[in-house]
Amino acid sequence: MSLVDLIGEAEARGLAASGLACLDRCVPLLGGGDEVLRPLWACLAEDEGGAEEWAVRMAKVRGELPGEDEASPSGADPAAAAARGMLEGMPETWDEQALRAWAEACSLAALRVHALLDPSAPGGGPDPVPGYREGRTEGAAPLVAAELRRQTAVLELLADHGPAGLRPALEICTEGRRVLRAVVSRRARGRR
Repeated sequence: MSLVDLIGEAEARGLAASGLACLDRCVPLLGGGDEVLRPLWACLAEDEGGAEEWAVRMAKVRGELPGEDEASPSGADPAAAAARGMLEGMPETWDEQALRAWAEACSLAALRVHALLDPSAPGGGPDPVPGYREGRTEGAAPLVAAELRRQTAVLELLADHGPAGLRPALEICTEGRRVLRAVVSRRARGRR
């Protein structure tokens, strides 16, 4: 099943986890620590009470992440801008339609971030990311292919296991965040 299909069939918790997982893996670009999104993950683990807390915890998380000028002084880093867009696009209400739109946007943004950061990703030409999400993955750069697998795994875990899938989904995020942090660190060293 393609990533587009998985998002299309996901329920609210799966959609929120999908978007949050994409953002979580890209937190290194925003200058955030590994634990900054934990309150939102905890929200997903709660039953109906979590939906009520979503907006409160989201506002707190936004306040803890550095602002655009602090995170990227040049303001010209397209990967950081895509990550910031995921954060700013987070819906304030627990509305399935809004969560689906956000999960779609986060999926695209996270794949584009990984394509921007992978030196082996093809440059120029039409944007291949929409095709990757539909299952046409031939020629995907290694970072992009790994991100596709992570996005798919998170959605499948939530679809198959409900709230019990959150812990392994978070482990997938942690691994992806470490990979991206290492890539960002290498890129920063290369610019010196």
